[in-house]
Amino acid sequence: QVQLVESGGGLVQPGGSLRLSCVASGRTFSRYAMGWFRQAPEKEREFVAAVSWGVGFTNYVDSVKGRFTISRDNAKNTVYLQMNSLKPEDTAVYYCAASSGGYYATRTSYQYWGQGTQVTVSS
Repeated sequence: QVQLVESGGGLVQPGGSLRLSCVASGRTFSRYAMGWFRQAPEKEREFVAAVSWGVGFTNYVDSVKGRFTISRDNAKNTVYLQMNSLKPEDTAVYYCAASSGGYYATRTSYQYWGQGTQVTVSS
């Protein structure tokens, strides 16, 4: 069992930055691929970024490439999402997820989910 707790959301102006954190319980964090998803009001939950276990290969949705960076610190059981050049369309609840498989972009690949943290980009 893995429990995930996100933090770092908030209100930011367009062009600003935020860093989301997700702390995982359990001693096997390093063996899970980790992902970030987001869900805007009245929209489906969508993939944002993922990082593999081990070497740390990454995968991003096209709309955030060059602006967002996912990373992990296995010593701290934490995965991060650095978000730069934020846009109003990035407004959503952001969810952290853990997968015992690969760092896929599909929701069904992830077995564990956090409760989410709200990110609002507005002037």
